[in-house]
Amino acid sequence: MTAPAVTPGLSIRGFVPPLSLSDFKLVAFDMDSTLINIECVDEIADLAGRKAEVAEITEAAMRGEIADYKDSLRRRVALLAGVRETALQQVYDERLHLNPGVETFVRACQAAGLKTLLISGGFTFFSERIRHRLKLDFARANTLGVANGKLTGTLFDRPWGDIVDGAEKRRVLLEVIELMGIEAGQSIAVGDGANDLPMMAAAGLSIAYRPKPAVAEKAMISITSGGLDRALEVLRA
Repeated sequence: MTAPAVTPGLSIRGFVPPLSLSDFKLVAFDMDSTLINIECVDEIADLAGRKAEVAEITEAAMRGEIADYKDSLRRRVALLAGVRETALQQVYDERLHLNPGVETFVRACQAAGLKTLLISGGFTFFSERIRHRLKLDFARANTLGVANGKLTGTLFDRPWGDIVDGAEKRRVLLEVIELMGIEAGQSIAVGDGANDLPMMAAAGLSIAYRPKPAVAEKAMISITSGGLDRALEVLRA
């Protein structure tokens, strides 16, 4: 059952507000277009003159129109081959900003005692900087291959694999839940794209920030205007 929107641009589904942040122990965030204002792969591609081609694949993947997220990311990363590694810092310095309300919401979660987890299908160059900037506890993302100061168009193999897709996001969330000794119902997952749906389904509370339609249809809290801190309208500190 879907309750009516609390205010325009904020809707709830499947519960009666308010909830208390202190009822939760862990919050997991997507990064691109959720914590930050850009899709990093698109902006790197823009510096190589290939943004339109890459962004088209990104948008289709986020809408859930591409079933194999791993393949879609490999295709996009392959188009970055030859881009100078310095382009990553340029994107971070010139184009990347935190989305409205992110710092307020993250601080509220931390003040309520929640552990904070960043699980991104993006890249560690950016996720580690965001982790430190927001003082998040954990992070998992993909690592771009680099050789001789240029991107190789590949992803670096890690012990767990090479790509954080929807299944990996869910697995990481559940692994941290187990390590913390808490219940899945004590976790919150925040995202915007189709690859966030598996972790959002596994969490006790799902929050969609400016989501794609398929995500808005399933999230318990959906924010379509304003900042991420609007979640605090239904989550007491």
